[in-house]
Amino acid sequence: MRPRLELALFLLLLGLASCAPSREEGITVTFPASVVGREGEVLRAQLRRFMAEHPGIRVVVQETPDAADERRQLYVQWLNAHAPDPDVLQLDVIWTAEFAAAGWIAPLDSLGPIPPEELEDFFEPCVRANRWRGRLYALPWFVDVGMLYFRTDLVESAPRSFSELVRQAREGRREGVRYGIVWQGARYEGLVTVFLEHLAAFGGEILDREGGVRVDSPEALAALRAMTDAVRSGVVPREALTWHEEETRLVFQRGEAVFLRNWPYALPLLSDGKRSAVAGRFSVTPFPPAEGGRPAAALGGAQLAVNARSDVPEAAFAVVRYLTAPERMLERARATGQFPARRSLYRDPRLARALGIPPKTALRVVEHAVPRPVTPVYNELSEILQIHLHRALLGSEEPEVALARAAGKIRALLRRAALLRN
Repeated sequence: MRPRLELALFLLLLGLASCAPSREEGITVTFPASVVGREGEVLRAQLRRFMAEHPGIRVVVQETPDAADERRQLYVQWLNAHAPDPDVLQLDVIWTAEFAAAGWIAPLDSLGPIPPEELEDFFEPCVRANRWRGRLYALPWFVDVGMLYFRTDLVESAPRSFSELVRQAREGRREGVRYGIVWQGARYEGLVTVFLEHLAAFGGEILDREGGVRVDSPEALAALRAMTDAVRSGVVPREALTWHEEETRLVFQRGEAVFLRNWPYALPLLSDGKRSAVAGRFSVTPFPPAEGGRPAAALGGAQLAVNARSDVPEAAFAVVRYLTAPERMLERARATGQFPARRSLYRDPRLARALGIPPKTALRVVEHAVPRPVTPVYNELSEILQIHLHRALLGSEEPEVALARAAGKIRALLRRAALLRN
């Protein structure tokens, strides 16, 4: 364990022990979350109002690392130890199935009803990503989506197809822009999300709805070939094979690329006229489809769940319901710029100017959100894909070999986990 994480775990366990519920104090709900910046401010304000409306419940926010991998390590240690705290868990969208299959989080229908019309207000891919074996284990808190940023001073309109995207990128380079398209090509989770968008654009998928492996399909091969061709032809620079979100954001921010694939966090940074050469000269759109495919935006974001061993599950569920209600979600969006997970809020005039782009534009991207495979072994599956996708982009494996090897390893992984019958 890294010393920093070890210290954080010690302090958190100490803090959790000190805020254990007592009969004298009433019910205490523990909630690990970020407490810095505007996120921390709006969360504390909302929880103060929750406690005022629920005088028998006290909510204690426990500061946790902002880095998702460090937060996940803490959760796994707590939950493996069957700790009743924390009561509420903030999950990355790719963790829900793993935590549900392990028995670490409670199915929400065991804690109280959620009206069907309310569930329908959440974007369907967000709800789908939070179901496991037919039951709902978490509610979406806010949405993150992959977006294609494009220069409005170089491109007449958003590309309507993948071939148009490549053509516009080449034309932009002929006008003197250094790079055509920049995306996250280093060997890490970001590469899988880039591949997922290409995959959906070409009509493919990693796993089908029944859990069957589809990553070696003809559609998947076409998607990976499109990525390798883009690198070999220079439409995507070879340097991108070492880049993460920030390297690509800075390249686009300096005005050195026609297109950027990135997340919504880049919006305020690119719009800052003091630091950005492209402020006021870009827009966003979903990744465009190839023939037979569809527009795509990889789904990310945060979910709220309840610890299956919480001593106060009903109170914890009440906190989850309160924070995911429309008014709190809208307030959070206006304070932080995070995209709401409820469709109805994109029609609310109070959302205007909160997201850095018109709500209609944001909605057009979120409507095409594509979740990553909903499986308890997602982390292992992703590591397999990262290795073989990166080898294909480097040219050390041909795309069909890379996908065949990845598919074979993923099938073996799913069989070992008893998640694949054949």
